Amino acid sequence: MEYKKTLLMPKTGFKMRGNLPNKEPLMQKKWDDDHLYEQSVKRNEGKPQFILHDGPPYANGNIHIGHAENKVLKDMINRYKSMTGFQTPYVPGWDTHGLPIEQQLAKQGIDRKKMSIADLREKCKEYALGQVARQKVQFKRLGVRGDWDHPYLTLNKEFEAEQIEVFGTMARKGYIYKDKKTVYWSPSSESALAEAEIEYKDVKSYSIFVSFHVTDGKGVLNNDEEVVIWTTTPWTMPANLAICVNPKFDYSVVETGGRKFVVATELVDKLTKTLNWENPKTLRTFNGKALEGVVCRHPFYNRDSLMILGDHVTLDAGTGCVHTAPGFGEDDFNVGKKYGLDILCPVDDKGKMTDEAPGFEGMFYSDANEPVIQKLEEVHALLKKGTFTHSYPHDWRTKKPVIWRATKQWFASIKAFRPEILKAIHEVKWIPSWGDVRMTNMIKDREDWCISRQRAWGVPIPVFYGEDGEPIVTDETIHHVAELFRKYGSNIWFQREAKDLLPEGFTSKHSPNGKFRKETDIMDVWFDSGTTHQGVLTTRPGLRRPADMYLEGSDQYRGWFNSSLATCVAVTGHAPYRQVLSHGFTLDGKGLKMSKSVGNVIDPMKVMKQFGADIIRLWVASVDYQADARVSNDILAQVAEVYRKIRNTVRFMLGNLHDFNEKDNAVPVEKLPELDKYMLLRLNELIKTCRDGYEEYQFQTVYKALQNYCTTDLSAFYMDIVKDALYVQPKDSLVRRSAQTVLFRTVVAMTKLLSPVIPHTAEEIWQYIPGAKDQSEYVQLTDMPEPSDIPGADELKQKWTQVLAVRDDVLKSLEKARDAKQIGSSLEAAVTVYPTKSNSWLKDQPALDKLFIVSQVTVADGTASVPDAADRYTKDAVFVKEAEGKKCERCWSVLPSVGEDAEHPTLCAHCCETVRHDYADVSLEEN
Repeated sequence: MEYKKTLLMPKTGFKMRGNLPNKEPLMQKKWDDDHLYEQSVKRNEGKPQFILHDGPPYANGNIHIGHAENKVLKDMINRYKSMTGFQTPYVPGWDTHGLPIEQQLAKQGIDRKKMSIADLREKCKEYALGQVARQKVQFKRLGVRGDWDHPYLTLNKEFEAEQIEVFGTMARKGYIYKDKKTVYWSPSSESALAEAEIEYKDVKSYSIFVSFHVTDGKGVLNNDEEVVIWTTTPWTMPANLAICVNPKFDYSVVETGGRKFVVATELVDKLTKTLNWENPKTLRTFNGKALEGVVCRHPFYNRDSLMILGDHVTLDAGTGCVHTAPGFGEDDFNVGKKYGLDILCPVDDKGKMTDEAPGFEGMFYSDANEPVIQKLEEVHALLKKGTFTHSYPHDWRTKKPVIWRATKQWFASIKAFRPEILKAIHEVKWIPSWGDVRMTNMIKDREDWCISRQRAWGVPIPVFYGEDGEPIVTDETIHHVAELFRKYGSNIWFQREAKDLLPEGFTSKHSPNGKFRKETDIMDVWFDSGTTHQGVLTTRPGLRRPADMYLEGSDQYRGWFNSSLATCVAVTGHAPYRQVLSHGFTLDGKGLKMSKSVGNVIDPMKVMKQFGADIIRLWVASVDYQADARVSNDILAQVAEVYRKIRNTVRFMLGNLHDFNEKDNAVPVEKLPELDKYMLLRLNELIKTCRDGYEEYQFQTVYKALQNYCTTDLSAFYMDIVKDALYVQPKDSLVRRSAQTVLFRTVVAMTKLLSPVIPHTAEEIWQYIPGAKDQSEYVQLTDMPEPSDIPGADELKQKWTQVLAVRDDVLKSLEKARDAKQIGSSLEAAVTVYPTKSNSWLKDQPALDKLFIVSQVTVADGTASVPDAADRYTKDAVFVKEAEGKKCERCWSVLPSVGEDAEHPTLCAHCCETVRHDYADVSLEEN
């Protein structure tokens, strides 16, 4: 007899293999065709909004794994918020101006000097749009849902116009000004840089000690004495105009080797060793304040070097006397300005020494180090030469060193409205919470933001100059330029003469003859992206300012978070965001920075070809993204294994729902057996854990909860137990329909919970859930699951905690019996449980054989003696022996009733009854 025909085995079209690389693009095309993004926004029309404002990635090159992490995090949040009743419009954007695009054109052989600026800018625009198109395809391949057909670009005419309006508002409030100051200057970019464009690397620099002869000691020093300085930038010596000392320190004149040196008293012993002084003798000591006004002579130029006072002088290194070149350092500039010194800067835009540094003209600044040292040696001013390794600022784009250089630049005065910015910071929710402190520390000491750049590809600074050289920035000129940009784009600034860019009939006291010129500098690209709160949030239908969230890497505290905050507070008095969520960087599997030269880069496009986008997304959910996240092929393979476990668990549930219809077959909660009620209780806990995780943006919590639920609650527990109910019991029996009810509710809830993380797989599952498409064709257009009401839930949980404790004891004893070769399969076993008095309720617990997956279970009463061979535990003892009877061919249980029925001699009594009742008309003869 072929009894397998009477078993209700799983049936489903949901494949075991995901085949994601092939399936996902087809699904994404259908999503586009069905306008799923638009449907998701329309679905929650009139409900509260959640605006996650996209920080614009730079339009250059393929996306990297850090981009993928960032966009997936945003997408998971938006998808979850949408499924919890929020309208979540998401407009992706791109940062499209800046030096890297100019550099890319140069690499392609385009010589900027052989074409007009307007023509070069058109080439830049063409390149940027091509990069946007490429990255858009790559971001969409990740399954990121958004308004991809209408992204925002910082080169769009409307955006540029709004940026000009922001500049104008700041200028009107007195926050914008032009001045000569020392700024970060990149010779490799030939442009000023802001703090956000600087990265630090260790470099080895020269370290020199230099003496300056006193020419006018002002009654404090004698003319045979020398002041000693220390510097790691010998090339700045031609720009020396002063020596700075701290008025709080004491200084000494030390005689050694026939010379007399002035240094900080506290450093005499250290300098004795460093400079190999023999038998030094301190002649006298005085306070630093007394040295103010003393005049020294420059070591190799015929000019004075004035001794001045400054609190920035420390005793950490050097001599306590600081070489001061106002054109080459922030502290030097500030103290030089205080004393009315010239701002001498003998280095040009390309980093070459000018004729203001006689003897070194034309040398690249760093190449001048050795000639300067040689000159100091010739004039006997060099006391010691060495090297010094320290952290030094570099241009984050060209990766080459920058210098401090005094030039005329445009600045936004942060200090002018710093209190308002600090107040706004504390109104924001920072995740992690240390973001508040970090941003506060960045702002509290910030003075100015250098917003001008000496490049071609960017938004021009909308300033005119009159005949007297004074800048002209009025509401009239700003609005006129903004409207020109809105109509023609910013390239018109470079296509027209100044007079043709001004309002018709414009006059100014600064230009009585009507002759004007225009500013040639462009704005810092951080000003571009920093004004998206106005250029996007206030102008795009369906968006608003402030956004609910900005989400970017932690480097954006000094970048986009910072520039957005400054410009928005300047314009509105408030932050542009209500929450800021930051993530760390991506590292390789060993925790090292990714590098093409090292070969440890993970390319998301290659990963998607091998594994699929859902594996990248599942990886993002699996890591603690607020710290630096590791990723490698091995790590992704491990994530893929978790994916397979989830997929196979779902496949089991779908396979056992092939004949289930919720309307006709679902069992009401009150009629479910206790085990099934308990599983719904566990499902409630999963729903709550996952939703709490999503609410707190703790996706790792969601990932772990779903993984553990599939592995522990379902695969290792429930699905193992209910196979008998699903396969063996009568089709419409309460026990089978109850199990199907639990599986149905579970797979529906799990699919919804999975949808923000692995949307492609969730949609595939949704197609195979019976009746799901009656609710919605797409799971992403449904609501997140809610916990169901289970009567007596607390008592049920308490009881089943005890039941499962007994089950754990039984499973241990079965394992021991299996190891001792006493039994093979657990269905070959008969188990007797001897409960303690507190567990006496076990006597009335039904279906223990199914719970323990054994053939026979006996619960002894309190008077029974426990056999010596039993395993004793805290709350019970367990005795395992071979089950008596024969193995049922259909259910595989070993029971005495097998063989009692003449018609079906290989079946147990229960299976005989089922076969007669359900399969009377089915031929059971073997073929």
